[in-house]
Amino acid sequence: MKKAVLVVSFGTSYEDTRRKTIDVCEERIKEALSGFDFFRAYTSTMIINKLAKRDQMHIDTPREALSKVYELGYDEVLIQSLHIICGDEYDKLREHIAEFEGKFSKLSVGRPLLTTIEDYQAAVKAVRFDLPKLKEDEAIVFMGHGTTHPVFSAYCALEYAFKEQNINAYVGTVEGYPMIENVIDRLKEDQIHTVYLIPFMLVAGDHAINDMASDEEDSWKTLLIESGINVHIILKGLGENPEIQRLFVEHAKESVGI
Repeated sequence: MKKAVLVVSFGTSYEDTRRKTIDVCEERIKEALSGFDFFRAYTSTMIINKLAKRDQMHIDTPREALSKVYELGYDEVLIQSLHIICGDEYDKLREHIAEFEGKFSKLSVGRPLLTTIEDYQAAVKAVRFDLPKLKEDEAIVFMGHGTTHPVFSAYCALEYAFKEQNINAYVGTVEGYPMIENVIDRLKEDQIHTVYLIPFMLVAGDHAINDMASDEEDSWKTLLIESGINVHIILKGLGENPEIQRLFVEHAKESVGI
């Protein structure tokens, strides 16, 4: 029986962070599933088109990759998502997968990072040892991507999971709720004077570099400083964390019963 694993992420056009995050996660999944042939896809057509035009680099969409896998005669296919939440991009992936139902003898899907309650707790444990030790008036501020999808509440649940493990962290989003303005209001209420600003995203790409850490007038860094809060930047994608990589591997293995 021919087996294939297709690892699917949103993607990034930033080569440096891609090598540290997406590529490493893909490699670890490939190593864990030695009996499976490896394929990759991105869900962002914008990034796919940019890479093709700028770097002459071709990345399949999930639909293209699954068509290729089908035409090559694979019987068992595992699709592992590298998405953080079960939002719009994951829904898009599921729509592509639905087109191939019944075409393989077995088709499995590994869940995104944050799906079950246990996933949230495990993700917090995975990142906590990467975090700086905090003084009484300090906190972590995570930038999530955000979504208008009904699962937007995942970011509030994530913050609760951090608090539950006694980590003074606040979670905002760049495209959704809670917004940075909501986070700043609560930082002021809690008399926080210094924050460590960290992306809660697989890669430290455009949002982290420009919307979070730049000197632009509407960046999170600028808005926090203008609010009288000291800012330290930690520009590191979740995919660089070996424990986060391990969680994606576990999700892949669970989905095929290993």
